[in-house]
Amino acid sequence: MVKNTLSLKWPISSQSLNRYTFLSVLFSLVLAAVLSSCSKLGYGVLLWSVDEPHIDSGTVLPVYIKSNIEKLWVVGVPDAKGRSDNKVEIPLTQLEFVGSKRKAEKRAFEFSQHATTYAENLQDRLPIRDNTDNNAKQIYRLRLGEIIKILELAKGNPPISTTGDPLPGDWYKVMTSDGVIGYCFSYRLRIFNQNEQSVQQKPSTQKAAPDPELENLLSKTWSAEPYLQMVNTRRFNIKEMEKNYRFDPGYETGQARIILPDLEKLFNYEKITPDGERAWTFDGTSLYMSLRTNNTLSIQFTDNNGIKRTLSFISLPTKLEDLITQETARRETQFMTIYNQGPSFTSNNYGTITLLQTGDFTWTGYDLLVPQVISGSTNGNGNISMDLYISQSYEERYNGAFTLTFTDIRQNNTLYFLYSIDNQGLRLEVVPDFGIEDVTVVRRAASPTTLYFFRDSPE
Repeated sequence: MVKNTLSLKWPISSQSLNRYTFLSVLFSLVLAAVLSSCSKLGYGVLLWSVDEPHIDSGTVLPVYIKSNIEKLWVVGVPDAKGRSDNKVEIPLTQLEFVGSKRKAEKRAFEFSQHATTYAENLQDRLPIRDNTDNNAKQIYRLRLGEIIKILELAKGNPPISTTGDPLPGDWYKVMTSDGVIGYCFSYRLRIFNQNEQSVQQKPSTQKAAPDPELENLLSKTWSAEPYLQMVNTRRFNIKEMEKNYRFDPGYETGQARIILPDLEKLFNYEKITPDGERAWTFDGTSLYMSLRTNNTLSIQFTDNNGIKRTLSFISLPTKLEDLITQETARRETQFMTIYNQGPSFTSNNYGTITLLQTGDFTWTGYDLLVPQVISGSTNGNGNISMDLYISQSYEERYNGAFTLTFTDIRQNNTLYFLYSIDNQGLRLEVVPDFGIEDVTVVRRAASPTTLYFFRDSPE
């Protein structure tokens, strides 16, 4: 039993007590009364170990009182003989109240696999999420060196690294020292047993001042500048977009990465530190980043030759994958416009082109175009890609442009055509290689080769 030594002089004027003081006194009175009577609410399982007196996590403890005001439990501490005469207070979040002793012992058995398992965070601002998906909502960011409790192994797909490979590790359900529960991937965690390291050796519980600018920066995708030009002109090169040139701060892996056509560089760091207004350094590296505007990021670093380089990246108004989906749909619509006009077109001089809904084609009877236009080694099979745009000066005369690639021969035989459609058929004009800039037809041949194909009448 705990002797009630609480002594108060009455009467106490209610006007001299603020609400908090009154509730605290009331709690103390209730606590003393409950402990004096030794009544129990039930039993719980300790989730986070207690240092003084030492109680291992996973221990079943009798619970005497719960205070939502003080945010704590009062539990009994078992002595060497298994008795629980001594009482201690522990935070509400660090004990799971179960009810009966039998249920608590069952829960302790279920918890035993991870009862003494903790983890140290190796990456500043590593997120805890609300489920086991790397795109799930972030509910907490861990400080570098912060200790968390492993509650259980969870099922989920691993995050994907900047190289496209799954990161090694597992998803765990975890709890912070102040009771936040969520899911964290173990790639940047050092998992240990409480017998190997005191879980009380945590970093200062004083949280770093929030950095909303950095939080906003890390929430965005930073793409190479040429992608913004594609967005502004609405002329998309899907092959280049699929390469996903970008800057990735890598706050979940501690690996910042630059990926560009002529450069791929990796920076290993432990922490991102503020360095001036809207600027940050990556500790242990030459990497420095600053926001020029809300959607323009400047990256500076020293290359292998000791030369300082500066690069710019942008945050697109639309996700890159969504832009690719939209552009793919545009191309399919263009192709189907031609297909629905045919799908077979015949010329008096240049044979027959037949389109398939898959985007493939066959071309027969093209002998007059060999070898000036078409290679004589092809059988006339290939695919069509609506991957070209046309200069504004050609829009009145032509509907668009496309690429024909013959796929049945080893050597490259790719043709570019301007095209226009009318009620009778399809007119094509061969575009020379020098007429293409990026993905746009900007000039025609001095003496262009023009082909006209009549649509085949349905039988």
